Amino acid sequence: MSLVFPHTFVPWFRAVAPHIHAYHGKTFVVAITGELIAAGKLSSFAQDLAILHAMGIKLVLVHGFRPQVNEQLRSKGHEARYSHGLRITDAVALDSAQEAAGQLRFEIEAAFSQGLPNTPMANAIVRVISGNFLTARPVGIVDGVDFIHSGVVRKVDGAAIRKAIDTGAMVLLSPFGFSPTGEAFNLTMEDVATSTAIALQADKLLFITEVPGIHEDMNDAESPIDTELALADAERLLTSLPRPEKPTDPAFYLQHCVRACRGGVERSHILPFAMDGALLMEVFTHDGIGTMVVDEKLESLREATSDDIGGVLQLIEPFEQDGTLVKRSRTEIERDIGHYTVIEHDGVIFGCAALYPYPEARTAEMAALTVSPQVQSQGDGERILKRVEQRAKAMGLDSIFVLTTRTMHWFIKRGFNQVDPDWLPEARKRKYNWDRRSQVLVKKLG
Repeated sequence: MSLVFPHTFVPWFRAVAPHIHAYHGKTFVVAITGELIAAGKLSSFAQDLAILHAMGIKLVLVHGFRPQVNEQLRSKGHEARYSHGLRITDAVALDSAQEAAGQLRFEIEAAFSQGLPNTPMANAIVRVISGNFLTARPVGIVDGVDFIHSGVVRKVDGAAIRKAIDTGAMVLLSPFGFSPTGEAFNLTMEDVATSTAIALQADKLLFITEVPGIHEDMNDAESPIDTELALADAERLLTSLPRPEKPTDPAFYLQHCVRACRGGVERSHILPFAMDGALLMEVFTHDGIGTMVVDEKLESLREATSDDIGGVLQLIEPFEQDGTLVKRSRTEIERDIGHYTVIEHDGVIFGCAALYPYPEARTAEMAALTVSPQVQSQGDGERILKRVEQRAKAMGLDSIFVLTTRTMHWFIKRGFNQVDPDWLPEARKRKYNWDRRSQVLVKKLG
């Protein structure tokens, strides 16, 4: 019997809860490579996808089949041929693709039909619906190369897919499409997933791949993964990368993420199937474990304007009522709004802080650092702190300080040191509330 430790489980579950609320009823298009299935990861992945389904997330699953098709070709003594990062699909390759797709569809449906007790699939009912949702056209001849039966998506029947997922079913798409005359075309999983996500205006497009994401240093495969790329930054990065020829090339999945975001998909992700539970970690933790491409207009960290006064007041009011923050009047907020930094998402302010400089002492006070309870423990407090530090450095200041009665340890973990109230600049010391006995913490700016 496994043990549950309340001191770790309860805080963890509460931290996950905002994501559960946020994603209920949302639409995710999840694309898996054939390599995931070949590596024996399908069963555990299906369990994770079933958990998302149980949380009310509407799912479209798109599978790839590159290694499976190549295996079929080898068994027929036929060579796999590629150009421009695409398979050249002759008649033998088309037959192999159809055989591989049929086998994989069978395996995937079987994985979602498991219901063994004491597994994540117990009591799970995930109906899988497939169909001819895709219309395709031929790639044609490119730079003298005839791609024969290779195609690209011409149209996605988004209305039919939406109708299916609205009933609670999961739609399964294979990378096959048909022309209006009934001719079959071998498509790429990436094109199908991206086109489908755009057609549905999905909330997320997630590629579960053989690569870990986009490295911060493109010349160093050991460098950390860049967990978030603004769309503009991703577009600039793409222009600096060579044209991808294989899935392990840095631009291979990134180009589809960029296309999806340009087409109205809020967020697109690249994450590795090699890490168990990668899908859950990417969806339910703030930083995730792969790379997310996001239109920066969705969320902005910026200096406040007069339009933000109401949002700031609404955000800090509960913390003033419970004594965490000193009460500020609307007049005071209106007067000082230019000192504030805010995090805004879709027009809602969910984080703020003010910076009051004391140039004569080469320091500044950071006040009213607040993050909405709905998104706490997701790193937004640190993002605001870094932005405030940048503002202080730009002013030529040497340090910032805070006064706090309840969050001393949070600041100490982030490089602040406690000092005596006598350290305060004279102008601030005159306003110090000795009855409140706030701790004074200072951070040197390097």
